[in-house]
Formats: sequence, structure tokens, C-alpha cells
Amino acid sequence: MKDPASFSSRALTVALAAALVLSLALVARPVLDLRGSGNDQGHSPEQPIAYSHRLHAGELAIPCLYCHFAAEKSRSAGIPPLSVCMNCHARVTAPFIDVRAEDAAALKEKRKPRVLMSEEIRKIYDALGLTSDGTPSPDRTPSPVRWNRVHNLPDFVYFDHRPHVAAGLICQTCHGPVETMEKMSQHSDLSMGWCVNCHRRTKPAGTVRRASTDCATCHY
Repeated sequence: MKDPASFSSRALTVALAAALVLSLALVARPVLDLRGSGNDQGHSPEQPIAYSHRLHAGELAIPCLYCHFAAEKSRSAGIPPLSVCMNCHARVTAPFIDVRAEDAAALKEKRKPRVLMSEEIRKIYDALGLTSDGTPSPDRTPSPVRWNRVHNLPDFVYFDHRPHVAAGLICQTCHGPVETMEKMSQHSDLSMGWCVNCHRRTKPAGTVRRASTDCATCHY
């Protein structure tokens, strides 16, 4: 006959062990739900400047390589310097509809139109240490914009934009319909399987061979 005390002790031990496992699972759940670097599909962090790809790449049809010109000549497409922004925003400082409204109001009130500047474009001027008229401000020190990374591959993966651009792949192949994105997000999961499947079916421009699936192509 089994000892009741021994049975109760074992039952208590099992119950405590089950409670411990459940507690650990609940505590670890937020961590376990996080996907690893390079597998953050849907990741869409807030940015210090609310840049709209929908407006610039979509409505205004600015080519991707105008801003991300490094993609043709270097491994990384990179974030364009603010000097590229100023190619347009030295003159365009507010939405056109607001400028038209100010012009109409100034004409009605018989005065000169005020120079308008949107809140987001003001951040560009502040980062460059400029006043509203584009001259250096004695009260501001230029400082870099701390953009938050959207796409972040693991360090053991070597991805080079140059051969992909040279092969004629459009940016949307990997980055999705950026021209529709008000806020940039990671469209594809960028997993190894996703990349390999693309290499198996993609034929580089001007050739009949498939893109390499050799491990050393991306891992070295």
C-alpha cells in the first residue's frame, strides 16, 4: 500500500513544477514572440521625421535612386544625407495647398505672402542648424537625425545592393510597394528561404543562368 504522505508529496512536487513551467512561459512569452533580426516582417518603427514614401515615391514619382543613390555603387543603399532633401526643400517648405491658401489670403488682405514651413520640414532645417530662410542659425548646432532602422539583417549575412540593382531588379521586389507606404515598414520576411527561392527563379538581366545559390554568395 502506497504511503499517503509520499503520494501527497509527489503530487505537490508535480503541481509546483507545473506552476513553475506555466509562470516561466508567461514571463518569457513577450520575448519568445519577438522574431530574430532579419525576420521582422511588418516592422514599422516611428521615425524622428515623418517621411512619406507614398508622397515622394508615389504621388510625386521621385525615383528611388534619386535619394538612395548609394544602392548603385555600394553594398548599402543607406539613408540619404539631408543635403539631398534640401535639393527640393530649400524652396518647397510647405504643402502646395497651404501655399496656395496663403497666397489667396495675402492677395485679399493686400499684403506679401508669408513664408510657410511645415512642422516636419522645420525638423530638417533644425537638424542642419538653419533658420527659416536657409541661413546658418547662431542659436542652433547642426546635429544628425537619428533614424530608426527598418531592415536589419544578421551580421552573418552579406547582402550587396549593387548586383541586384545591376541585374535590373526593382526595389519593390524586396521592399514591397513603398510608393504606397505612408510610413515605411518591412514588407518581406527576408529569411534565407525567401532569398533562396528568389535566387532560384530569378534570371539576371542579359543571361540565362539563375542567380547563385552557393552558400558562400551570402555567407563569408
